[in-house]
This record gives sequence, C-alpha cells and structure tokens, in this order.
Amino acid sequence: MELSVGRRLLVLAVVVIGSATYIAATFTATAILPQMQGAVAATQDEISWTVTFNILATAIVTPMSGWLVARFGVRNVMFWSLVGFTVATFFCGAANSLEGLVIWRMIQGALGAPLIPLGQSLLFDVFPRRQHAMVISLFGMSNTFGPVIGPTLGGYLAEHYSWRWGYYMIVPVGLIACIGTLTALPKDRPDARVTLDWTGFISLSVAIAAVQLVLARGQRLDWFESGEIIVEAIVAAIALYIFVAHSVTADKPFLSPRLVLDRNYAIGLLLIAIFGMLNFTPMVLLPPLLQGPLKFPDSLVGIMVSWRGIGVLAGFFAAMFTNRADPRVGMVLGFGMQIVSGVWLMGIDFNVDLVTLSANAFLQGLAVGLIWTPIVTSSFLTLSPELRPEGVAVLHLMRNISSSFFISVSVAEVVHATGANYSRLIEYLSPFNKVLTLPDTTSGWNLETTRGLAGFAQEVTRQALMIGYLNSFYLYTAVSVAAIPLVLLVGRKRPR
Repeated sequence: MELSVGRRLLVLAVVVIGSATYIAATFTATAILPQMQGAVAATQDEISWTVTFNILATAIVTPMSGWLVARFGVRNVMFWSLVGFTVATFFCGAANSLEGLVIWRMIQGALGAPLIPLGQSLLFDVFPRRQHAMVISLFGMSNTFGPVIGPTLGGYLAEHYSWRWGYYMIVPVGLIACIGTLTALPKDRPDARVTLDWTGFISLSVAIAAVQLVLARGQRLDWFESGEIIVEAIVAAIALYIFVAHSVTADKPFLSPRLVLDRNYAIGLLLIAIFGMLNFTPMVLLPPLLQGPLKFPDSLVGIMVSWRGIGVLAGFFAAMFTNRADPRVGMVLGFGMQIVSGVWLMGIDFNVDLVTLSANAFLQGLAVGLIWTPIVTSSFLTLSPELRPEGVAVLHLMRNISSSFFISVSVAEVVHATGANYSRLIEYLSPFNKVLTLPDTTSGWNLETTRGLAGFAQEVTRQALMIGYLNSFYLYTAVSVAAIPLVLLVGRKRPR
C-alpha cells in the first residue's frame, strides 16, 4: 500500500490510540472491581463475570476478524468497532445492575475484539517489509501505556468520584480514535463474495459460552447437583462434537484442523493457553484482595496495577535481546519469573505493603513481556504461510478462552476455600479454648456482647478469605511450572 511517510505515521498513531484504548479499558476494569462489586451488591464470583464474559466475548469474535475485513473492509471494520466499543464503554459506566454491567461488558469486548489483530495486519500492509520489526515493536511497547495510565487514573477517579468515571474517562479517547480512523486510514475495497462457515462459528461459540456458564455458576449452584449446570454441560458437549465433526469433514471449515499438524504451532497453542491463564488472573484476584481484607484505598490499587504495565514495557525491551539467539531462553526466563511471583504471593499475609505488591506486579509484567514475543515467533516458525492468518486468529482465541476459564476456576477456588476454611476455623471457637481467654484475644473483641461476637466472626471470615486467595495463588504457581517442560519441546530451526 503506497502512502507517504507522514500518512504512514498517522496510521500508526491512530492504530496505537485505538488498541491502547481497548487495552486500557480492560486493565482499568480490574482496578475498579471492588467498587463495582459494592455498587451493584455482587459477590466475589459474580463481579468476576464482568471480566470473564468480556474476555469470552472477545474470544468468540476475534476469529471473525478476517471474514469481517474481507466482507466490509479494514477501514469500515476499524471505525465501527471503535464506535461500538466507545458507546458500550459509556453504558458500562451508566449501568445500575450486575446484569446490565455484564451485558455491556460483553458487548464492549465483542465490538472491540477486532481492533488489535486488525491493527497489526494494517501496519504490515502500510509499512514496507524492512520496517515491520520496528513498527510492531513500537506498536507493542506503546500499547503498554494503556495498562499504566488507565488503572492509575481510573483508581484515582474511583476513589474521589465514582467507579463510573473509570469508564467515562475512556470515552473521549475513543471518540478521538474514531475521528482519526476516518481521516487517516486508507479506503479499501471489500469482497462481497466471501462467506463465513456459520456452522463452525456458531457451534464453537455455543460450546465456549456453555462451558463458561458452567464454570461461572457452578460454585454457586453446587455444580452437577443443579439441573441448570447439567443442561449447560450437555449443550457444551453436543456443540463441541458438532464443531469437531464439521471441521474435519467440511471443505472450508471455520478453523482448519491442519493447524495442529505443525509441531511448533501445536506446542505454541498449549503455551499460549498457559500464558492466557497467567496473564489476567492476578489482576482479577489482587484488587478485591487489596481493597477487601487488606483495606487498601482505590488509588493505591490502581498504582499496583499500573506497575504491571511498567513491567510489560520493560519485558518488551528485554525480549528484543533474549529472542535473538533462541526463543526458548525468553520463555524459560518469563515462566520462571511467573513461578517466582506465584511463590512470592503464596507467602503474603495481612501485613504485606504496597511496595511488595507493586514489585510482584512488576515482575509479572516483566514475565509477560518476555514470554509473548518468543511464543508468537516460535509458533509461526514452521507454519505454512497460507495458514498464518488463520493461525493468528486461533492463537488469540486460545489465549482469551484460557484466560476466561482460569479466572472462573480461580475465583471458584477462592469462594469454595473461604467457606470450607470458615467451617474449620469456627470449630476452635468454644468456651473451652484457652486461647480465647488470653489478653491478646480479649482486648480485640468483647465476647460478652453481640457486637463483639459479630466482629470476631468477621475476623474469622477475613482469615478464611485470605486462605482462599493463597490457594488460588498455589494454582497460579502450579500452572507456571507446567509450562517449562513444554518450552523445551519447541523447535528452533526453520525447515528447508
């Protein structure tokens, strides 16, 4: 695509603003989760739906990006995605119920899903091949400013005004990106003859949605003791069978089975699934922990989340050097840092300070920056060129699905472990326990009054909740360890 240098730079700026706005919305939402939870009177597992279903909607729509571009053109898809995303973001801030908030977050994720993959493809088309590495590096690093600025400013506005301003502040930037898209992006001609494999798309979407509902509502409905959970599991199994059978037999399936025949790409899918599990889960678990049991204000929660964005920026810089020799070096270092951060979180208590948590968040971000580039590089090292566009979509799909699933599993573990440990702890609360007669205990609560007993029960709940969070960090660490053997199986040489 022949454009002047100034026009190319303008396209780069518009693409960066659009994608950074989308990423900032994701991280800002995690920073203000505790305030949203209180505003809509939701439980820990219910408020997590605002993140999991947003990621789920993103995962479902992302593979459609190629068809949307072929059908309507890059410029039109980018513009209307930004318009829809901006409108949905405004209504997220205006929502007055949990149901409304979850629905608008799903719409926000679905409409914003094409922005990042289309932005990358557009930069490849606009800039000459010799500048691709530089442009994509600038694109990746600039997108880390959203996770730095968004949570910090969102946490400050949530503390001094309302959580709604965490969404409202994104709307003006989204409008600027919409105007820039119309003025900077070149017009292209879509191909109206392109068709979508609706059978594969719908069956995969139904399977993903049904499994997510099982994970999101299973803990609350006592899993397979509930008729709703049984129905959702059956629907998921049938839809998955239809998708697999159709993909194997169709001439042009929604997702080609040939992708998994490439060894590096198949391993890359497993690694990107683990990467997705580790990417967003701490940002969903830590903000409620900080504002709940640890009593941190919203502004400090935003600062902690922003340090993760700074770590991602540093990780992208470091990946430029670690990826030159062997992609496996960066992946081993990154997943090793995830293990360290998980073990670190497993050892925290109520006395942990902001500096410790910010350093841990920085380490997580540094690991993310180190892991992402070598995973993508090694996954497409031996894949046929004609399969690469579809491979990119499946890679993003796998990352988003695994993020959504693991968040649900981790939150379910927090809820389950809190109830189980509360039951165990209250067994020790009786008049015959001599510890309850010690001055250190009786000075904190007056066990002769109703208020004192209520405060004592609240403390037991706080202790049980902390154990639940530590259990979820155990899961996080175990998944990090599982990635190391897979990294060693990655080949590093191109075929002849």
